[in-house]
Amino acid sequence: MTGRYSEHDQEHYERPRRRTRPRTKDRPTYDDAVDGRVVTVDRGRFTLTVDGHRVMAMKSRPLGRKGVVVGDHVRVVGDTSGVDGSLARIVEVVERSTTLRRTADDDDPVERVIVSNADQLVVVTALADPEPRPRLIDRALVAAYDAGMAPLLCLTKADLADPETLLSTYRSLGVPWVVTQLKGEGAGDLTELRERLHGRTSVLVGHSGVGKSTLVNALVPDAHREVGIVNAVTGRGRHTSTSAYLLELPDSAGWIIDTPGIRSFGLAHVQPENLIEAFPDLEEMTEDCPRGCTHGAGEPECGLDEAVEAGEADPDRVESFRRLLAAREGASDW
Repeated sequence: MTGRYSEHDQEHYERPRRRTRPRTKDRPTYDDAVDGRVVTVDRGRFTLTVDGHRVMAMKSRPLGRKGVVVGDHVRVVGDTSGVDGSLARIVEVVERSTTLRRTADDDDPVERVIVSNADQLVVVTALADPEPRPRLIDRALVAAYDAGMAPLLCLTKADLADPETLLSTYRSLGVPWVVTQLKGEGAGDLTELRERLHGRTSVLVGHSGVGKSTLVNALVPDAHREVGIVNAVTGRGRHTSTSAYLLELPDSAGWIIDTPGIRSFGLAHVQPENLIEAFPDLEEMTEDCPRGCTHGAGEPECGLDEAVEAGEADPDRVESFRRLLAAREGASDW
């Protein structure tokens, strides 16, 4: 040892560790937790329905980064009275039966869960003002099939255009549909739509301005969802709903979830080889395709090309599927 350093040099000693209480292995059982369902989410605060009344809640720390979304069935402790200023705590998220996802773009690796535990996806499309976009309808249908949800096509503003033009494209898919209108004979008659929604949890998706909030206000009179207008120059609607919202239909006939208007529906989370399952009328024509056939444009001896040449397949449907496939595989011509 040198004269500068000795065996008693302070730098050689370990610093004293912080004295903290040992973490217990016992975890609370939450036997007193009650069942609730997430109605809407706003900046980290959750509005729940518990025993028929609204409760504000926050997520407990043990849940970590686990997301809680509209439609989730949860277990709640704390003040569930629902009085002003009360705050409960979500301690458990019950396993989801379905999860509807989308991505911002087809090359976006981040999945965004829209809602959970819905068994029906209602694609709301205006027949005019704004004009329908079949490609977005196709994408929503693919997302519905991928999530294990039943699709329903809801066509609004039938007083402005003939629904048959659009229905002829989707009739071969076997997707059920309902038609509504705001003016003329049969205006405001939602009997068929109510029958389709009865006893189910349905999520409504579509462009801004197609009439989702108008439908919600008609189905649930005390919903008071803000209704927007369509820009006469761009032909696009203005966002009125800013977050998903769960509403119970009158007489406990089911639930509907109103969602903000969308302008894109990325499918990065859907495997390309599974896309054909969303087009059952085309899938049956690919049974004799060579092994490894992607059913895309340019594939040799693809059953889809043979079906089109024989007049057994709708060329528009084949094109729609192949454009989806090209988008999912990262093509730049979408």
